[in-house]
Amino acid sequence: AVLQHLQNKVASRQGKGELRMDRISDGSRACGFAWTYTCGDQEGLRGTTFVELNEDNEISYVREIPEPLFKPGNLTLKLLEAVTKDAAPKPPPVYTQKTPTKASDIAKYLFKEVNGDLEESMRFFDETIMYRDFNFEEMLKGTSEVRGFIQDFSFPGITFKLDRCDDGV
Repeated sequence: AVLQHLQNKVASRQGKGELRMDRISDGSRACGFAWTYTCGDQEGLRGTTFVELNEDNEISYVREIPEPLFKPGNLTLKLLEAVTKDAAPKPPPVYTQKTPTKASDIAKYLFKEVNGDLEESMRFFDETIMYRDFNFEEMLKGTSEVRGFIQDFSFPGITFKLDRCDDGV
């Protein structure tokens, strides 16, 4: 069923532009990539895809996340404020500080151990970071904008849970 679904997606796009791979994190068992549909010099829908292989090197898991056609922007912030208005803050995370050097290890550290400590998270961002959130039209640029975004979207009662992570760099 999954193979047929993916083949149908490819067939439905025939003659309607190309899929450009913008960035890829290629691992031996799993990879993630960012993509953009293009048609000539026009850019269209963007998204990310995660692919994982089983022990026989067959695709065993795919998650595709296209950006929404409507960018709710700060409406998302308002919705989360309303949903979490009565939520009790959770205690600060307890963890041992580490300095992983592989991208996948940093992601695991930040989302499995540090989850919620803004200062520890910011330690890993370069001053020139470019951060794209699909809910917003404009990309966030620099640590000041990213810090503000993370602060704005830190709500009691909401925890980001890392389900899977690639093993690439």
